[in-house]
Amino acid sequence: MMYPPGYMKLREKGELTARIRDLKKLLEECRLCGRKCGVNRLAGERGYCGAGAVLEVASSCLHRGEEPVLTGDLGVGNIFLGRCNMKCVFCQNHSISQPAGNKASDWGSSANELTEKLLRFQKQGCPTAGFVSPTHYAPQIFEALDLAAEKGFSLPVIYNTNGYDSLELLSLLDGLVDIYLPDFKYWNSEYGNIYSDAPDYPETARKSVKEMYRQVGTLRTDPSGTAVRGLIIRLLVLPGGIAGTGDILRFISEELGTDVFISLMSQYYPAHNASKFPTLARKLRPEEYSETVRILEELGFENGWVQDPLTSPDSYLPGINFKL
Repeated sequence: MMYPPGYMKLREKGELTARIRDLKKLLEECRLCGRKCGVNRLAGERGYCGAGAVLEVASSCLHRGEEPVLTGDLGVGNIFLGRCNMKCVFCQNHSISQPAGNKASDWGSSANELTEKLLRFQKQGCPTAGFVSPTHYAPQIFEALDLAAEKGFSLPVIYNTNGYDSLELLSLLDGLVDIYLPDFKYWNSEYGNIYSDAPDYPETARKSVKEMYRQVGTLRTDPSGTAVRGLIIRLLVLPGGIAGTGDILRFISEELGTDVFISLMSQYYPAHNASKFPTLARKLRPEEYSETVRILEELGFENGWVQDPLTSPDSYLPGINFKL
């Protein structure tokens, strides 16, 4: 295999079992995300996100709406995990990320069941497999991935996160994740608090994306143009400059470099509870997005994707506008 996934390399070295064991220890005093609730999920306790010991898969499907470098002709085999460690008032997937209450749901899934889903994606011809909102279930995910690899699974793995991951977790994911796909939602801690109940989000995200980049570096592709390893940072431009996208881009250019792949998204619309907040109660204006594109180009970023602000809220499909 020209580009063997990292988890396969660790498995061949006999290191994967120990790594999964260390990941599971984080569940005993939960420290997976920036909140570090400290609850013992293995003993039945539930923290802020409501997740327990049992893996919860809310949905699994072929998804063609991701960045083209991830999808190939067929699409990404995406696993959408239930619940979330943030409470974004504008979340477009709120029915999955913010279910009512912290009680157990009917999303419960065993490692063997997730293994079969992954193997099915590979059999269907997906070029990559993605875990969406994986942070709070990372130990269970990689336990299933080990079982899948034993049965022949060998696709590059995408870790599609909101960026609110603890450094302790990320250090254990070093070598396990092939492609990091984090959001960077806010530059301002006040907005992180008001709109996502996460005042320390900006500080956590800055540390997280730097660690992700240290692990996987600039995005690399195979001869067909499909990503096999690297970092893509997603930036959703919010109305009224709430995200601080220009400041985030300056941070990335200074700390990581302008060769980082940026997915600049204009698909915001007032979903979930956004209508209760005046600034967020409208769609993004084209001129707001265009100003962010200007900053992107001025800083010298050349890799990634931008969207059409007039159509993207209805289509969610990134349009290629930069040369890979």
